[in-house]
Amino acid sequence: MTFVVPFDGSDLAEAALVRAVEYGAALDVAVTAVTVVPERTRYAREKSWIGRDENYDPGRVVESLRGRVETLAPEASFDFERIREFPPEAEIAEHIGALALEHDPAVVFLGSDNVGRVVTPLASVGVHVAAEDDYDVFIVRRPSPPRIDAVERHDAFYDA
Repeated sequence: MTFVVPFDGSDLAEAALVRAVEYGAALDVAVTAVTVVPERTRYAREKSWIGRDENYDPGRVVESLRGRVETLAPEASFDFERIREFPPEAEIAEHIGALALEHDPAVVFLGSDNVGRVVTPLASVGVHVAAEDDYDVFIVRRPSPPRIDAVERHDAFYDA
């Protein structure tokens, strides 16, 4: 059993990773962060992985994301897939979902401020990942700490 976190380096993905580690420590469950990196510059700019005039090196982005995971959650593992195409969000979500399933997740911790709302954007990767029936989904909508006594806060993250 594993807690899996789709990780793109966004603030809410970071919060989801920290939350997964906190719950994982309380429940003795391993945590894996998964990333899908399309080899297209436009997507990298949309994710703020590179600046407007910066050249895109997918390998460097993978290592940067891996480093961020190691900083936030040294006990978590990191897995990634590089894909050549720049597919629609639903197809990126399929890649993320398939990568997550490789880790036999009990729960996917998803950082998203719009998944599960009455009105949901169709272009959200999170919407498609959350729709999967093979695992439960824990949605992290804000980086604030949990309010459960058994869960130990990672104060360094919350105080930053």
